[in-house]
Amino acid sequence: MILPLTLILANGASAQAVTGAGSSAAAPIYRSWAKAYTKATGNSVEYESVGSSAGMKRIQQQAVGFGATDVYPSEKELAENGLIALPVAITGISPIVNLPKVHDAQLHLTGEVLSRIFMGEIHRWNAPEISALNPDVPLPDMPIKVVVRADGSGTTYNFADYLGKVSTKWKSTYGARTSIQWPEGHLAFKGSEGVAKGVRDTVGAIGYVDFGYVAEYGLASVQVKNADGAFIKPSINAFRSALARSEWALTGNFHHTLTQQSGKSAWPITMGTFVVFPKITQSTEQTTQALQFIVWSFLHGDTLVHENNFVRLPDRVQASAFKAITFIREKNGKPLDLSLVSPPIYARQSTNPAQ
Repeated sequence: MILPLTLILANGASAQAVTGAGSSAAAPIYRSWAKAYTKATGNSVEYESVGSSAGMKRIQQQAVGFGATDVYPSEKELAENGLIALPVAITGISPIVNLPKVHDAQLHLTGEVLSRIFMGEIHRWNAPEISALNPDVPLPDMPIKVVVRADGSGTTYNFADYLGKVSTKWKSTYGARTSIQWPEGHLAFKGSEGVAKGVRDTVGAIGYVDFGYVAEYGLASVQVKNADGAFIKPSINAFRSALARSEWALTGNFHHTLTQQSGKSAWPITMGTFVVFPKITQSTEQTTQALQFIVWSFLHGDTLVHENNFVRLPDRVQASAFKAITFIREKNGKPLDLSLVSPPIYARQSTNPAQ
């Protein structure tokens, strides 16, 4: 990993646990990082998977050391609430189904058909719109049971953002938002875990989750038609391909969503996930401990990023993230006790053009 600078947080941490809350999509990566961090340092980390919206509320209240969200907050929201948001990793959202005799990545859907299913306009699995895309798939004559998020969710935001780019009706009806007033009859569950279990336990169901939950819950993903007209299945390589064509990789600007990027192998529902800190902390110790955890994870967590089906940050983006950390202040306006040092000897050279 190439790091233009490394941050060492020098005002020592006590044994108090690092606390964080937010994104359920990113929960696997935070928990893996927490386990490795505790083993390496002896400091514990407590992360609550409460959804992006709840995570943002908790960090606004400074009730936790860091918040986690899958939606980059607007500059207005960051300024009004005194926050700094940093990217952590890249992942993808997978539509998932539970259909008899239909296996992983066997079903093909377009964004337009997905939008109509989630708007409640296509009601049965053997509807002409689905059958035309799947002539060789044994589609059952049964109602579609749509499973969605009940809580404010960055996964919902990115899924809706994608649907708005492929469906003008979706864009005008719902737009991109973390909470949606779903049509009557949809089955709503809290968290990515709730949606994964809801689809797994409901024959005839369709839902959407972060890709990491597909294998964990034994779910069947869906191939989706991308911006170049190719049907592809969700995968790390497909997320990386979308990232390579984005502003994230090309300029280091991570303020835009990663949905519907060009490229024949690009997954159309790719998304970033972010960590959020107060710009002026009311608890120097709490924020310092959280920063120590995140910085340590950036420096040591590449392997765990890949193991949890995420893609590491491009180097330009990680450089921007480290720079942003230096703007965090104590409540008296004094900068946190950060020391700038040379890149560590274990920094590795990136060979991926997207990095």
